[in-house]
Amino acid sequence: MKMLRKLLVTGWLCATALTAEAAIDPELLRPLAGDDPDARIEAVNKIATLANEEAFTLLNALKNDNLYATPDGDVLIVEDDKATDPATGKTGPVPEGVDGIMVNNRLRGALDGALSGFALLSEDRGQRLGAALAMQRNADPGQLPMITRALEKEQDPEIRRALGLAAATASLQSPDPAVRKAAVEALADSPNAAVKTTLMQMLEKNPDGSYSEADESVRIAAVSTLSAINARQARTEFIGNLFYGISLGSVLLLAALGLAITFGLMGIINMAHGELLMIGAYATYVCQLLFRQYLPGAVDYYLLAALPAAFLVAGAVGIALERTVIRWLYGRPLETLLCTWGISLILMQAVRSLFGAQNVEVANPSWMSGGVTVMGSLVLSWNRIVIIFFALAVVGAVWLILNKTRLGLFLRAVTQNRRMADCVGVSTGRIDMLTFGLGSGIAGLGGVALSQLGNVGPDLGQGYIVDSFMVVVLGGVGQLAGTVIAAIGLGEVNKFLEPMAGAVLAKIAILVFIIIFIQKRPQGLFAMKGRSAE
Repeated sequence: MKMLRKLLVTGWLCATALTAEAAIDPELLRPLAGDDPDARIEAVNKIATLANEEAFTLLNALKNDNLYATPDGDVLIVEDDKATDPATGKTGPVPEGVDGIMVNNRLRGALDGALSGFALLSEDRGQRLGAALAMQRNADPGQLPMITRALEKEQDPEIRRALGLAAATASLQSPDPAVRKAAVEALADSPNAAVKTTLMQMLEKNPDGSYSEADESVRIAAVSTLSAINARQARTEFIGNLFYGISLGSVLLLAALGLAITFGLMGIINMAHGELLMIGAYATYVCQLLFRQYLPGAVDYYLLAALPAAFLVAGAVGIALERTVIRWLYGRPLETLLCTWGISLILMQAVRSLFGAQNVEVANPSWMSGGVTVMGSLVLSWNRIVIIFFALAVVGAVWLILNKTRLGLFLRAVTQNRRMADCVGVSTGRIDMLTFGLGSGIAGLGGVALSQLGNVGPDLGQGYIVDSFMVVVLGGVGQLAGTVIAAIGLGEVNKFLEPMAGAVLAKIAILVFIIIFIQKRPQGLFAMKGRSAE
C-alpha cells in the first residue's frame, strides 16, 4: 500500500512537472504580437530553444498564419473556431478583436530555421545528422541556442562534429571579433563549399578601401582556413578521380575481357561484341521483371539470378554465331569484320522488336543503392564499389579457367599450334566453339554490370566496342594481365583528363596516344611469347 502511494505521488509530481514545462512563458510570447521585427525574430529563436511539443506547435501555427494577437497583446493559436492560449494550454472560443500576426520573409526564414532545429533533438539518428549537416550551410546566430542545447544532449561523435561546424557557421556573424576568429578557425574542417564564399567575402575590400572584415586577426585566420579548405578539396578531388577512374576501368575491363579471348586468343574481329554486352543487360532486365512479378519479396536478389542468366544467354548467342557464321571465316579478317558488323545490326533490330526502341530501367537493389561518404564530402557509390570487386572476381575466374582447367589447356594449345593440337586428338572445332561462347558469356556479365550504372537500350554496346578494342590492343593481344592494366590505366587517364580538357577532347587525346603507342610498340604492353607470337 505504501509502495502504491509512493508511485501515485511520483506520478503526480511527474505530471505536474510536465504541465509546468508545457506552458510557454508569456514574456516570450509578447514580442510576437508587437511590431519590432528584431524582437519577434529573437522571440522565435528563444521559443525554439524550449524544444518541446508546445514550442513546435506555436512556431508551426505562426508559419501557417494560425497565430493571432488580442488587443491586450496576448497570443492565441486559432484553429477550427477555437483559440488556444500557449501560455496556459487552455482552449476556448475565439475572442473578439483578435488580429492575425503577419509573417514577412525575414521572419519566415527564422521560422524555417527554428523548425528545422527541432530535428536536432529527434530520436532518429539520421534525422539529427541530416539537420546538423543542413545547418552547416545556412546557420545563423539565432540558431545558436538550439545548436548549443543539441550539443549538450548529443553523444554521437559524428553528429557532435557536424553540430560544432554548424555552430561555427552561425558564429561568423557574431559582433565579437574573438568569436568570429574562433569560428573561422573551426571551419577549417568544414566540408561545406559555401564556407569558401563566406570567407572570401571577408577578405574583399569595400569601395572606401576598408575590408569587409574589419578585424585583421580574423582576416589572417580566414586566409589560413581558406588554404586548409583548398588543400582538402584538392585531396578530395584527387581521391575522387582515382576512385572513378578505377570504376571506369572496371567497366572497360568487363567490356574488354570477353574480347580479349575472342580477338586476343582466337584472332576474330567481332564487331558484334558490344551487342553481346547489350544482351547481358537485357537479360538482367528480364530477370528483374520476373522477380517483380513472381517473387516481389526477393526482388533485391534478382542480380543473383541475372548473373548466370546473362552468362548463359550471351554465351548461347555467341556459340550460335560461331557455329553458323564465324566458323567459316577463320583466317579472313576483313570478311569477319563486315559479317559481325552486319550481325550487330541484326541483333540491335531484334532487341528493338522485342523490347522497343526506348531505354528500359534496371534498378539497383537496395544493398547497392546510396554510397559511403569519405573525407567529409566525397561519396563513393555502392554500385560502383560492387562493380570494381565484381570485375576483379571475373578476372580471377577467367585466369583460373585459362590456366587451371582442361578447357584452358586445350585453348592455349590450339592458340599456340592449331595443327599440332589437332594431330594429338584435340577437337579444335569444339574448342573454338566453347572459347567463343566463353568470351561471349563474359561479355554478358559485363552487360549485367553496365545495367547497374544507367539505363539499358538497344545502342548500349555501341559506346564500348571501340574502347574494348583499344584496351585489348594496348594491353597486348592475348595477354590477360595486359588487358587489366590497359583497362585501369585508360580509365584513370580519362578521368584525370576530363576536368582539364573535357570528355570529348580527353577521348581524342587517348586515341591519339594509343595510335602513337602502337606505332612504336605494335605488340602492346605485353608481347606474346612462344609459337603463338610467330
